[in-house]
Amino acid sequence: MSTTQSDRLRGLLEPLVAAKGLDLEEIELSRAGKRRMLRIIVDSDEGVELDACAELSREVSDKLDESDVMGEDEYVLEVSSPGADRPLTEHRHYVRAIGRLVKFQLSAGDGKGAGELVARILDVDDEGMDLEVPGVKGRKATARRIAFTDIAKARVEIEFNRKDKKEEEA
Repeated sequence: MSTTQSDRLRGLLEPLVAAKGLDLEEIELSRAGKRRMLRIIVDSDEGVELDACAELSREVSDKLDESDVMGEDEYVLEVSSPGADRPLTEHRHYVRAIGRLVKFQLSAGDGKGAGELVARILDVDDEGMDLEVPGVKGRKATARRIAFTDIAKARVEIEFNRKDKKEEEA
């Protein structure tokens, strides 16, 4: 997708998405056979429900039909929330992941060398985050702080046996 078309799409769609209290995370335009596929990824602090995606999809479709940003060619529109395997790249992604287990790829700038770290995010501020590194083989968990500048990549780890916060409080 050309930068100009991407900018035009973002300018057209961002106000619609924001009006729903959502963040426009990503716009992808790709080819699917003869048709084009326009995928719009939205998110919020509370997550995104299917009904909100469906309603937004109708509004986006109407807005795109009114404009010439997609041209005359056919396209398929998909509005969805980010998948569980989406990389954490924005400050708000880390805030939304508080309490979750995350796999970090660290750069060499943290003083402890490059490498991989799996830890639970406890708190996030403007410079970085406080983590709880799970103990191995019966050892206690340890606290660690990392700066955003020390993170090369980060992705939430899926936990199938994790207790929900509501269960822990009960």
